[in-house]
Amino acid sequence: MKQGIYRIIDANLNRTREGLRVCEDILRFVIVDKKLANSTKLIRHAATRALLSSKKISLRCIIKERDTKKDIMKFSDLKKGKGAEFSDLLLSNIERSKESLRVLEECCKVFDEETSKKYRSLRFRVYDIEKSIVVKLF
Repeated sequence: MKQGIYRIIDANLNRTREGLRVCEDILRFVIVDKKLANSTKLIRHAATRALLSSKKISLRCIIKERDTKKDIMKFSDLKKGKGAEFSDLLLSNIERSKESLRVLEECCKVFDEETSKKYRSLRFRVYDIEKSIVVKLF
């Protein structure tokens, strides 16, 4: 069971960082909002630090359990069709980040309540960034 939880944490930490990086780059290069881009960058780095600072879960343990060859859903989110607008990409990656932070929050409770609380705090910071983006764009 521990290995499965480690795999969930690994996948969702990657998903969080990847989603936030997409947002950061759109905010930096398309919307050109230094404050929002920097805020997103800080959250992305904090998501990594939250795990690295844990005394009960190690990055080495979760990466050791990674098995992308046997991941039955690694390509399930690929959609065919025309490209999306940058605003669609931005909002879908914000959503992706919020969801994966929630999973990190819940799964880390199994091992480390303090790390779980850090992910909850990060999730609420992403909610605030999302609101700022929506106010700015729409």
